[in-house]
Amino acid sequence: MPIRKICCIGAGYVGGPTCSVIAFKCPEIQVTVVDISQSRINAWNSDELPIYEPGLIEIVSKVRNKNLFFTTEADSAIESADLIFISVNTPTKTFGVGKGRAPDLKYVESAARKIAEVASAPKIVVEKSTVPVKAAESITKILKHLAPHIPFQVLSNPEFLAEGTAISDLLTPDRVLIGGEESEAGCKAIEELAKVYEHWVPREKLITMNTWSSELSKLAANAFLAQRISSINAVSAVCEVTGANVEEVAHAIGRDSRIGSKFLKASVGFGGSCFQKDVLNLVYISEALNLPEVAEYWHQVILMNDYQRRRFVDKIVERLFQTVTGKRIAIMGFSYKKNTGDTRESSSIYICKHLLDEEAKVVIYDPKVDPEQIKMDLTEPSIMNDKERYDRLVTIASDPYSAVENAHAMVVCTEWDEFVTLDYQKIFEVMQKPAFIFDGRLILNHTKLLEIGFQVEVIGKVPKLT
Repeated sequence: MPIRKICCIGAGYVGGPTCSVIAFKCPEIQVTVVDISQSRINAWNSDELPIYEPGLIEIVSKVRNKNLFFTTEADSAIESADLIFISVNTPTKTFGVGKGRAPDLKYVESAARKIAEVASAPKIVVEKSTVPVKAAESITKILKHLAPHIPFQVLSNPEFLAEGTAISDLLTPDRVLIGGEESEAGCKAIEELAKVYEHWVPREKLITMNTWSSELSKLAANAFLAQRISSINAVSAVCEVTGANVEEVAHAIGRDSRIGSKFLKASVGFGGSCFQKDVLNLVYISEALNLPEVAEYWHQVILMNDYQRRRFVDKIVERLFQTVTGKRIAIMGFSYKKNTGDTRESSSIYICKHLLDEEAKVVIYDPKVDPEQIKMDLTEPSIMNDKERYDRLVTIASDPYSAVENAHAMVVCTEWDEFVTLDYQKIFEVMQKPAFIFDGRLILNHTKLLEIGFQVEVIGKVPKLT
């Protein structure tokens, strides 16, 4: 029977955009997104969506309350759905077995238990959240034990969305993975989900496989991307010492068709909700399977990312005459990348932490991140855990020019386009002298900055006047 009603449990960065696009492309399918957070659902039903993604509000406004609905009423949505996406958070555990590495699956388990409690007819259950290998097996066991009279099929359909380009990633994906049981019922369930995507995705881009291959493919893909970033960042350290230019090196190796040019941009390190979490998940799985060498290999990707952040801050302190205590440092950008307001695992958080540990006065500007989010991130127990120190040392600026006023240094942490077009002559005039700029994203015109009079420090090369 074709799928006519879809329910998505979880209205976050994956569930919201994914279901908005499905509703947009499949007008005959009713899509309902449920979440326990009333404030989040209220935001989805307003003109101020809870997440920022280019193109998202335009799609939501076209289908909302037509065939796309956002609600906290989970029971009725689950009961009436033919297919249910589980798209809940799977954070890294902060305590217990696997602390700091294993994913916390309590929300996934809770969703599975809710489905078993409510459902009275067969359902296709699809794990959308990033989960460890064999998580689908755990969901299946919960459903079979709690609702043994109902035939469920559990599929794996991992997302491959990059924040900032999520809508285009959904509309024109490189591939869509669907994993399921290697049985007649499993194959039928895979085919039903494939038919949903076929509304706009060419059939040759729909890749079917067994459940465990699908789950591992998601972790491996993010681990490989994170590895490339750590690799070029490791090379950037060598470049700074030898006089090589990391951009030239990246261009040269990226022209090799076996390597390719993507994700070879040196920076202050990767962030976001997926890369670190998924690599650590792979580390934990490898340790659990008694593969210590494999675990250590992937763990080094994380260690290199931490090293790059620390190295960047050390350079700031060194160039500012070995002390930043009491000095005003302008942090330009707090989200982990441009075109998103997401700050999860943002390098800016850790750069600010290290500067605040040195008692620097940090002034932060970001065009999309809410000041309350910045405060929440920087007063986390692992970062500062001292709201009094935060109030004393941290200022949130409403625009880039007020951020740099009287600053000893300007530090570019996020590659927002507006930072490229700022009036740097004006900025130079209002900063303390010598005026330092640390470009952690390699986006500025370094020659022009030197001509103005800035002291310029860049990851992966030594900028010079031509």
